[in-house]
Amino acid sequence: MQVFVRDNNVDQALRALKRKMQREGIFREMKARKSYEKPSERKVREKDEAIRRARKLARKQAIREGLIAAPKRPARPARGPAAFSRPAAPAPKPTP
Repeated sequence: MQVFVRDNNVDQALRALKRKMQREGIFREMKARKSYEKPSERKVREKDEAIRRARKLARKQAIREGLIAAPKRPARPARGPAAFSRPAAPAPKPTP
């Protein structure tokens, strides 16, 4: 796995590397290899994973076919410089 460091920005390159490793499932595999897993436990885990994958696939298929509604996405806050600006203060009231 390879990540390029641009403009001496090591932190950004490290984040990209971690994201790639997460996507590839390396962290999960490292955790699994930490200790011995009995064959019977492995079979149970693999069966559970297969069931989970099948349910997810069936759910996505049902959403595509319109049988069930897609889950609502949470609203994300606006990004950019306008998101961080403060609202304008109200004009002071004139004194009588």
